[in-house]
Amino acid sequence: MHTHAHGRSYLPGLLATAVIAACWTSPSFGDAPCMELGECRVLIEINASDGDIGFHVLFDAEGWQRAKIFGADGKLLFLEQARKGLKHQKLTENFFESSEPVCEAGLAEEAGDEVVTLPEFLARFPTGFYEFHLKLDSGGVLAGMTLLSHSIPAAPADVDFDGSTITWSYGDDLGECVTQPDGFMLTGEGDIVAYEVVLEPDDDTFAPFTYSVRVPAGVNSVSVPAGYLSALPADVPLKVEVGAIERRPNGSFGNQTFSEEDGFCNNPDQDECPEEDD
Repeated sequence: MHTHAHGRSYLPGLLATAVIAACWTSPSFGDAPCMELGECRVLIEINASDGDIGFHVLFDAEGWQRAKIFGADGKLLFLEQARKGLKHQKLTENFFESSEPVCEAGLAEEAGDEVVTLPEFLARFPTGFYEFHLKLDSGGVLAGMTLLSHSIPAAPADVDFDGSTITWSYGDDLGECVTQPDGFMLTGEGDIVAYEVVLEPDDDTFAPFTYSVRVPAGVNSVSVPAGYLSALPADVPLKVEVGAIERRPNGSFGNQTFSEEDGFCNNPDQDECPEEDD
């Protein structure tokens, strides 16, 4: 058993907490039911701190072998086919993310890095209904449909951690993604359905053991469980991520914009955090 210098045993408790956290980080909360599917969802995710944009998809149904997704223009957007043993086993839930190119040329780290501005990204994924067709081993097909909007929340602002509580406020921009379509307006604070809050050790050994929770709109602070913090080594560096989630017209979860802040540590007095070079 590994113990910290202060005599605390952290790995067993940390593993238990990680199991709890994993339950919160499921990419669910889409349209459910989604016609003949158990659930479906398409969304835009922006990391306002890093300045990158991605397209996320979730769908769920029992016992399918092939999946097709059609975009708002009616054209085939995605095709997946189970083969060999997986074809006989059949599939259920599927979640995937696109690559996440930076949204401004100045953010590219190398000359050949892809840059996709927000106007270019929205043109790739137009607003409208996206259809799912899942072929069953019986030959039948299950169909579902969900809406993609271009209603994007502002990046949470004033993200902070005082050693026990994470706080934030609703922001007024998309961080690094400053190039926007003509007439573009951010989603109002009243159209936020939830916030997703993540506390992650900024340390390779403990990075897999995150604390993550979704809270309803109107909440702007989260107290991190003392049991989780006591399971981590004292002064281990921490980073915080807070995401604002759009409320779709039917009340389901939609597009998301995240802000990240680092420089925190596991200490009730953040002024006592070790310097990065220590």
